[in-house]
Amino acid sequence: MSDASPSRRPIWDTPARGSRGPAPGRSRDDIVAAAIALADAEGLGAVSMRAVAAALDTSAGSLYRYLPSRDDLLDLMTDQVAGELYPFPDGDGAWLDAMLLLGRHQLALYRRHRWLLDVSHRPSGLGPRTLAWFDHCLRVLQPVESATTAKFEAIAMMTGVATLFARAEASTSATGFTGIDFAAYPHLAAALTRPPVPPPTQDLFERALRSLLPGLLAPDPR
Repeated sequence: MSDASPSRRPIWDTPARGSRGPAPGRSRDDIVAAAIALADAEGLGAVSMRAVAAALDTSAGSLYRYLPSRDDLLDLMTDQVAGELYPFPDGDGAWLDAMLLLGRHQLALYRRHRWLLDVSHRPSGLGPRTLAWFDHCLRVLQPVESATTAKFEAIAMMTGVATLFARAEASTSATGFTGIDFAAYPHLAAALTRPPVPPPTQDLFERALRSLLPGLLAPDPR
């Protein structure tokens, strides 16, 4: 069970190492790097304090001199890989182009670190790299005459689209219409037998964001 809670002190506000115990043989960065490597290779479920300690050839108890809990480790892992979103693209001055590039960066990040899909909905603190990314998104959206709440919603929806696409790509479940009797589904049958048309010049990810973001950020008609 996660011990994350609104009252949990953000890990970035705690010392990088406890004041007691012998001289450190590892750093907090070493621990986070080992945990990320483990999650990339085996998934988030493989990341435990014991497993990370084994990867570092030390004891699980020694890690608690650097990190109070596994939740804190997950926070640090998430913020560490958020640094891979640097350098932030600007889209040559067009806010929608810049947001599309930011969305593509997010999607690439989720593809590299599939375990991020498993931490995206957990309560957690926002680290400095993640906050810098949010700050840049708001800077990109500064010329847009929309309420701040609408801008936050647009950023959240862009992230949601990126995770949706990454999750769909990671799914191993079979999809399709094999073996279905279409007699009861005439509209579906007609759609599937319609002559093919040339594919759109934009991929579905781009079309989704270019349709979604302007609608969310449209001026309030009131």
